[in-house]
Amino acid sequence: MTDTPQPRYAVYYAPPAASRLWRLAQAWLGRDCESDERLAQPALDGWTAEQIAAATESPQHYGFHATLKAPFRLAPGVSLRELHGKLAAFASLQQPFLAPPLKVSAIGPFIALTLSAPSSEMQALAAAAVQDFDGFRAAPASHDLERRLGKGLTPRQQELLHLWGYPYVLEEFRFHMTLTGPLAETARRERLQVQLATFFGPALTEPVPVREISLYSQASAEGPFLLAERFRFGGAPAASDGHSGQEQTTA
Repeated sequence: MTDTPQPRYAVYYAPPAASRLWRLAQAWLGRDCESDERLAQPALDGWTAEQIAAATESPQHYGFHATLKAPFRLAPGVSLRELHGKLAAFASLQQPFLAPPLKVSAIGPFIALTLSAPSSEMQALAAAAVQDFDGFRAAPASHDLERRLGKGLTPRQQELLHLWGYPYVLEEFRFHMTLTGPLAETARRERLQVQLATFFGPALTEPVPVREISLYSQASAEGPFLLAERFRFGGAPAASDGHSGQEQTTA
């Protein structure tokens, strides 16, 4: 007898669907995480198509995003409808803002887009999401906690993990939008960082519009995350580009 798949949900920031940043990122990762359509990835000097696919496998699985509330399973007795209602209410209270332009950065062995300057508005949004949605989160399984604790967390990060289910929150939060999995070879990672700065160049000169948050969902541990719905700040949910079937998944 097999276990029933347990969906997971996450509250993420995603750039506007019509933005240059969104289009470039979807192409780089090779998957439109709203339609789940596979896309042709760009060609880069010194990289085969297979190498690019391998480098982007992990972020492609999660979909392009910046984490606000990390993936979680719904707490017992909590419905997806209630989560939707909370997202709409939360978004309605937020004010749109512009975050600083992005830059391509190395975060350890990973490459990601990060803010070029601190943003108190982004820090406040992330902190509010972590705290306001925590009542919807089931406690993590013991093996998930052990996996996290085995990754060299600081004492404060361990405390945050136990409190909020994720170690990189509140003062430990760093806005980033992951572009690669871990790349072991420093020289190739540095070369790719330069190449990606050129590829994303047209989108790196503009401030980042933050006027909505998104609900991402994953039907099972093996499945990819999909952007299920966008929730505009100060108003009703934005169009979800036809993903009503995914949005109706129940826990």
